Amino acid sequence: MNMKTVVVLLLLALATIFALVCVLLTRARAPSACQQQPSAQEEADDGHSRVFADLTPEELAQVVQYLRVSLGVPLADAARAKPSDNCIASVDVQLPAKAEVLRFLDAGGARPPREALAVLYFGAQAEPNVTEYVVGPLPAPTYHRDVTVQKYGGKVPYHRRAVTGVEYAAINELIQKELRKAPRFLAACCASDGTDLATITTAPRGLKSGDRSTWFVLFHGIAGSGYFVLPVGLEVLVEHGPLDVSQWYLRQIFYNGRYFPSTAELENAFMTKSLKVVVVQKPQEDTVLGSMRPLRSPGAPGPLQFEPQGPRYSVRDNRVTYQGWSIAFGMNPNTGPRLFDIRFRGERIIYEMSLQEALALYGSNCPGGMSTRYLDGSFGIGRFAYELVRGVDCPYMATYVDRHYLSESDVPRTNQNSLCIFEHDTSLPLRRHFSDTHSLYYGGLRKNTLVIRAISTLINYDYVWDFMFYSNGAVEVRVHATGYISSSFLHDQGTNYGNKVGPHTLGTMHLHHIHYKVDLDIDGQLNSLESHDMGYQTVSIPWSPENTLQQPFLRRERLERENEAAFPLNASLPRYLSFTGPKPNRWGHLRSYRVQVVSFPGEHLPTSSPMEKAISWGRYKLAVTRRKEEEPTSTSVYNQNDPWTPTVTFADFINDETIANEDLVAWISVGFLHVPHAEDIPNTVTVGNSVGFFLRPYNYFDEDPSLYSPDGIYFSSKQGIGACGANPLACLPAATCAPRLSPFQYGGFVNVSLGSPLGSCLGRGHTGGCMKLIITATPLRRPSSSSHSPARPALGAPPAMPWVQQECTTSW
Repeated sequence: MNMKTVVVLLLLALATIFALVCVLLTRARAPSACQQQPSAQEEADDGHSRVFADLTPEELAQVVQYLRVSLGVPLADAARAKPSDNCIASVDVQLPAKAEVLRFLDAGGARPPREALAVLYFGAQAEPNVTEYVVGPLPAPTYHRDVTVQKYGGKVPYHRRAVTGVEYAAINELIQKELRKAPRFLAACCASDGTDLATITTAPRGLKSGDRSTWFVLFHGIAGSGYFVLPVGLEVLVEHGPLDVSQWYLRQIFYNGRYFPSTAELENAFMTKSLKVVVVQKPQEDTVLGSMRPLRSPGAPGPLQFEPQGPRYSVRDNRVTYQGWSIAFGMNPNTGPRLFDIRFRGERIIYEMSLQEALALYGSNCPGGMSTRYLDGSFGIGRFAYELVRGVDCPYMATYVDRHYLSESDVPRTNQNSLCIFEHDTSLPLRRHFSDTHSLYYGGLRKNTLVIRAISTLINYDYVWDFMFYSNGAVEVRVHATGYISSSFLHDQGTNYGNKVGPHTLGTMHLHHIHYKVDLDIDGQLNSLESHDMGYQTVSIPWSPENTLQQPFLRRERLERENEAAFPLNASLPRYLSFTGPKPNRWGHLRSYRVQVVSFPGEHLPTSSPMEKAISWGRYKLAVTRRKEEEPTSTSVYNQNDPWTPTVTFADFINDETIANEDLVAWISVGFLHVPHAEDIPNTVTVGNSVGFFLRPYNYFDEDPSLYSPDGIYFSSKQGIGACGANPLACLPAATCAPRLSPFQYGGFVNVSLGSPLGSCLGRGHTGGCMKLIITATPLRRPSSSSHSPARPALGAPPAMPWVQQECTTSW
């Protein structure tokens, strides 16, 4: 055998060994090692949570088809309906009464019929109105009943309806037409002919009940950037009350501190040099104020959160289970995320926990800013919860769930991947102790939490809604505010209302107030409310009677009536406020859950304001009332456009009824004051801009239930501290389930119209169509024939693209 043959054989042998090593390494990474690892405590999925489920696209379509046939009146498609038409404004699930649900869930009763709530705008009637129907049973409806009078005491006046996309398009067309009457002014002030300007709506719409007139603020519309911080100084008041769109008109024009009756008068004032013009140059895309384009190229990736042996939670339909927790989840198109039948270790703790409303109240010396009191539920907190971006909005490997809705269209729409679920390592111990006295040992437990998250984009702001569940039985609810600030044009004494953040931009001060409903069922439906706080008493010192000290003691009080349990914003809240059940724990204390609020709100509105009743929930940090089926929500979508005669007044819920041994609901307000500053450009950051509340077990258990967590760690000085025995994380093979991420895809621009009802470019009308753009980033490495799918594709999303095994190299 010659030397050349020997060398070839050696090389082949080395190649074979190398290939075998690669096979072994890649097998160690096989997805089979990364399957879900549900807890043994999790209940079997019995399908009962479907009683709370949102409507499917098929169910939504069936309701529309039924109403078109059964109402006996012509119905226009809401995507094209004029104010003078009849149309189906929205359809959502009609949740059964609590008593029916509990009979089904707990007592083996019949499953309640599945029904829908349809909201219709009747503009083509002698007395136009808004009517609500319950339609059922699904999936094949055979009946409908009018529930408007039952819910609201009468028909809902037509002027209280939301402004539709068709109306916004007509308003934009009107503004565009009027701007053409002031060409020289626009060229001088704004370097514009008006077609490249963008508008933002304000709300409410007028000054008294029945009004339907709205201020629109104009901005430089720069594509791919936040025009919200680029005001040009021009604002217009549009009268859009008549059902005949041809009768709409511009009531007033505002510019740089002055008001004009028309754009023609504005142009005349400019031409006669009686108007002071502030020249605002059109920004360039590469230097525009508020651009979110990164100023540096990407660096090394940061830490990546992943599940070493697969997810430890399970998601089936609308139910998630995790280490003893069981939660049914959903999304209301108007009010946003809602959770039901929340159980821990098999016991129901919360029947319903849902977002109710988000208020943003502004101050400014410009008409649009000074009159704005957004009630975001009327725009659609759930409807505008779009697709979440993997690795930024949620961990890359989270479970993503689609949400479906029907609003302003006869066709159901889907916001894909718009709710995410993941387990989060907070990088903090839940509890721990290092003993350095008597004996040497360490005990600790990681603070892991299950997170259910959605993010809503409401005009300029983005709200991150979090619901978090801990292994000690605690629940945390938190909202972060981010997105763009809303701004006014800086003129005169504008800094009395905020800070200058750009050449002509005033960051206007505003309040964020968020309201939640929490229907707690602690050890059953019948609960009471107790407060525990610390007081001081002066006592003689037993061993030295001539001296005294101030001894702290625990002051216990049971709150008997609703008025005692309504805590105004300016009043102190007891430091311990608990919902108690009827039975004691092992130590003789009533089993309880404590409500702990973390909030920094300011006064929502003086009670002397004529529109304060519409947001009277904002008077209270916390209010506890008896639960009533006729009081399902603290507000109404109709309150936005008629706050002077609110459809629902929360303050009326508090009427001094007894709350001892009753089915109780906690209504919780959280919020903060935001004074925009230079660092809010381009975006408000979430750091420090979060508020929320906790629900914490308080004598509910006999000991901390996290003792049963599989994540606990304990070791002492007397044992051999092997890596595996002391800390199981150290035992994980490096390649057991290294993350193999699917290619990045994003379909969030689907179903988003450039003529959005919330803000639009004047040069573009609302067409009802969608700009469809899917961004896909493909891996740089080529997939091999043996590559596998990721451990878990997104629910409701197309199957993820195969990821690629890392190629073996000699630089190990």
